[in-house]
Amino acid sequence: MQTTERFSISIETSLARKMDKMATASGFSNRSAFVRDLIRREIAREAWEHNDNVAGTITLVYDHHTTGLSERIIAIQHDAQAHILASTHVHLDHHHCMEMIMAKGKASDLKDLAGALRKERGVLHAELSTGAPTDVDSLIPHKH
Repeated sequence: MQTTERFSISIETSLARKMDKMATASGFSNRSAFVRDLIRREIAREAWEHNDNVAGTITLVYDHHTTGLSERIIAIQHDAQAHILASTHVHLDHHHCMEMIMAKGKASDLKDLAGALRKERGVLHAELSTGAPTDVDSLIPHKH
């Protein structure tokens, strides 16, 4: 069974009120759940900053009528196959596609992959969404 460590912190009343508003707006039922989420986000941010193994998504929007673009996107993904877990492709309209690529690896490798895709002529949008460290245990309370 997981144990819980209780601790208290002292913060200014105005800051506590802002935190409560943020927690409520984010759908958290209490301060503890909100603070746990903040800590987990910070752990993930540090993993990206320290070039740890991470998981993330790359979202692309592109004009598939751009000559050779689909083939170049596929070639880039094949070159990065060690990092790509899956991808989903949808048609937005007659000319435009959106693709979400789920990947894991060193943070720098995922940034490079997103950068390579972003630079292709015909790519209208390429966004890397930083996700969690692949060391998921760092986000989960340990059993004692």
